[in-house]
Amino acid sequence: MLNKAPKLKYTVKTKMKSNINVRPASEAMIELLTLLFLSSLAEEARTKAFEDKSATIRAQHLKAVSKKVLKKARG
Repeated sequence: MLNKAPKLKYTVKTKMKSNINVRPASEAMIELLTLLFLSSLAEEARTKAFEDKSATIRAQHLKAVSKKVLKKARG
């Protein structure tokens, strides 16, 4: 497992087109949005684990809620 969240700066720069300039504020917004998405995913997985009367969040809980959270994120 990762000890900290990965930096998205490198990922964004590799996937963006060469004629687009991403400012530091935009990079910060991207990282904040990703962290918000991950926190909502963790919250949904925690409620799913609670429904299954489990004390820990397992992979099956994340798989069960990930599709629902991704649909919410799209709008």
